[in-house]
Amino acid sequence: MITIRPSNERGGGDYGWLKTRHTFSFNDYYDPKWMSFRSLRVINEDRVAPNGGFPTHPHRDMEIITYVLSGKLEHKDSLGTGSVILPGDGQRMTAGRGIRHSEANPSTTESVHLLQIWILPDKQGHEPGYEQKSFPEVEKRGKFRLIASSDGAEGSVKINQDAKLFVTLLAPGDEITQSLDAKRHAWLQVAKGEVELNGQKLHQGDGAAISEEKQLTIKATEDAEVLLFDLA
Repeated sequence: MITIRPSNERGGGDYGWLKTRHTFSFNDYYDPKWMSFRSLRVINEDRVAPNGGFPTHPHRDMEIITYVLSGKLEHKDSLGTGSVILPGDGQRMTAGRGIRHSEANPSTTESVHLLQIWILPDKQGHEPGYEQKSFPEVEKRGKFRLIASSDGAEGSVKINQDAKLFVTLLAPGDEITQSLDAKRHAWLQVAKGEVELNGQKLHQGDGAAISEEKQLTIKATEDAEVLLFDLA
């Protein structure tokens, strides 16, 4: 079963420095039909204007993944971490017992386009932590690259949940498949471009909740960047 979450039905708003769209209920946006999917709690598509950013704020008991699509994002946190997240990087922050962080667009001319992803942890009270790795384009071109997992497999960043996050880059006409175990679920998010998922067309910003499907076939109808979550 595939349930499409259309991009144009998402919540969000335009705050000048920030244009954001919320796949699931978040902040002032509430939709009881779209609170979460399995352990996947938040997918926010954000566009932050030059010199814009999120001031220091707290989180706890959440696995937070930032995936930059274009531009750069500067991260600082209460662990003493300071980094710049680039397109294609996998960045994971375990909020655990509590962490404070800020995110800013350091550019004076270019906006930053990113996905903010929250995954519910397997338990509360984890030690706060941070991890960031680079995943070259060649490793994602025409195939799925694992970038986050519970055990850090294949050099992915490690998250405290039985979940995996894959990313692929597809050219028009490219087609890839992914099997799905009988007891597993999946969420597919089209970050860029347009694809067909088991014959159903998905546009930029669309998502799809997937259950009871043995195999997923993703075919690009234009240049595309796609995230796939494998969830318990």
